[in-house]
Amino acid sequence: MVSEKSVSFAPMKQNNQPLILTITGSDGTGGSGVQADIKTITNLGGYAVSVVTSVTMQNTLGIQEFYDLPSGIIARQIEAIMDDVVPEAVKIGMLRNVETVEVVTRLLEKYHPQYIVYDPVVTTVRGEQLMSDEVVKAIAEHLVPLCHVITRRGADEVVVTADGRSYPLPQLTHANSHGLGGALSSAIATYLAQGNGFEEAILQANSYVNRQVAYISNLQGRSSELYNEFLSELTLHHATNRDVHFYADMLNVSARYLAQVTKRITGQSPKMIIDEYLLQEIKLTLSNTKKCIQEVAYQYGFHSQAQFTKFFKKLTGENPTQFRHKHRRIE
Repeated sequence: MVSEKSVSFAPMKQNNQPLILTITGSDGTGGSGVQADIKTITNLGGYAVSVVTSVTMQNTLGIQEFYDLPSGIIARQIEAIMDDVVPEAVKIGMLRNVETVEVVTRLLEKYHPQYIVYDPVVTTVRGEQLMSDEVVKAIAEHLVPLCHVITRRGADEVVVTADGRSYPLPQLTHANSHGLGGALSSAIATYLAQGNGFEEAILQANSYVNRQVAYISNLQGRSSELYNEFLSELTLHHATNRDVHFYADMLNVSARYLAQVTKRITGQSPKMIIDEYLLQEIKLTLSNTKKCIQEVAYQYGFHSQAQFTKFFKKLTGENPTQFRHKHRRIE
């Protein structure tokens, strides 16, 4: 029988492996954040240790929600690592509040790692703001002066070193793709920890990211398939149910995810799609049948003619009778 003490699931650090600490948020999809940093560092022969600053609820459609860890918890994570081992380099990513910036800065000043590489995560690749102006100011005042390398995103994609030199990255054609900025900064930190100079580390990191473009953030969701399933369910149930949660339950997803899918594909919320589909069906019935307004109301699941009229007028600006007089096709 194998004793419990003899079993180890953690890979052991080899003597020649540089130790790199990543301080950033968590991305459950593995495309960015601490999960992606660990992959990059490991792929390049480093040994990754990590501190999580924020937990994100996200999928292939984007971030749904954040939980920012308290600064005291972040501090204790850093101290637990730095008191015990000595990373050759520290890579910093997502910092979302002033308290976190202050505690990370204080501990970096205390432990003096040889290299600090910072990848400012200000917005998502879809332009969603991830930090306030107050946090940006705190980073500029306190964290940036400690950094040896900072990646700068945008049209003038460059890497800036502490001595003020800028290194353009003309080959990084996918610089705005999800996770590539983090991969670049993690690679720079690893190459620096392996003993390369700044210029060589940056060039090698750039080359590595370009080789990895096809493999970074390539997780594909089922949004298109789900959207088509949603429309199929809507065709079957529009006359009896207008509730978004009903359709989400039918599809076995959250209402939040369904909303992300429809917003990405059509720019509309599920409720808007449901109401528009129902409205078109109602208009066809009003135009092509002799059913009275009350019958049409009950046919499409309304509890009263008044409720039906309110719904119709809200979407069209006129009541069902007025619409029928204008568009009736049978006498």
